[in-house]
Amino acid sequence: MHTLLSRTVRRARSAGAGIYRRLSGADVERGDVPGWVLITLMTAGLVIALWAVAGPALTAAFSDAISSVSGP
Repeated sequence: MHTLLSRTVRRARSAGAGIYRRLSGADVERGDVPGWVLITLMTAGLVIALWAVAGPALTAAFSDAISSVSGP
């Protein structure tokens, strides 16, 4: 029983110390900036590639839809 209680107290202290570090700004996480830049650039590349391939078809479909709603 005593070991279980001491383990629980140690875990609570450790969790409390982690929360304090995060709230006080002592343990600031910077993140993975190059990864986010790569994801952003790849997403922009995919959008540009899809737009180049499907752009004329999407423009024609939109024009047809608008002209059918507004009349001849």
